[in-house]
Amino acid sequence: MLDVRETETQDTYRAPHTPIRVLIVDDHAILRAGVREMLSDEEDLEVVGEAGSAEEALQQLESGLEVDVVVLDITLPGQSGIDLLKQLRRDRPELAILVLSMHPERSFAVRLMRAGANGYVPKMIVPEELVKAVRAVGTGRRYITPVVAELLASECAAQEDGPLHNRLSERELQVFTRIATGISPAVMANELGLSVKTVSTYRARILEKMGMRSNAEIAAYAVRNQLVE
Repeated sequence: MLDVRETETQDTYRAPHTPIRVLIVDDHAILRAGVREMLSDEEDLEVVGEAGSAEEALQQLESGLEVDVVVLDITLPGQSGIDLLKQLRRDRPELAILVLSMHPERSFAVRLMRAGANGYVPKMIVPEELVKAVRAVGTGRRYITPVVAELLASECAAQEDGPLHNRLSERELQVFTRIATGISPAVMANELGLSVKTVSTYRARILEKMGMRSNAEIAAYAVRNQLVE
């Protein structure tokens, strides 16, 4: 079980017995069903919608769906979860956003917390911890694991000469971690909703920004810096 730290962000009033309304955004139907099942037995939590893409999530929100918490995967077809996070933080600041990701915290957590996520948890989290995380962000708190707390502290102390991967954009980091784990350009393109040519362009940018020449160097760096499992 993951140990976590919850931090207060603001006072959030909720009427007594009003459930926290949850929208699940993930492109895998099986995972959405699993999250729904984890939350379904809790009287104070209610899954009010599901979406398989950022576009579908936005359509539901724009149609008037009342939501308190968005449980969001960052790997989505088309518009990425990171882009959706930024858009929601800009257009719907009242929403709490809990990122539920297959990526280890060291890969994306700090970037996403800085982009406005209220919490970040890995998909292997046990049901009790997911429930705790949704409750935390749904009542105005942040949900931060010790790993994320350590990373945030390190980022605050870091100067411009920090890790090379800090030079990468969110999308470049997504491509970077997939290259490091040996995912082919075709599969990568499908997962990220990009063309193979665009993936190749991102790879070239990554190599240039990090002063590398091959996928092997990317993989070695990612393992050394604990960006992949």
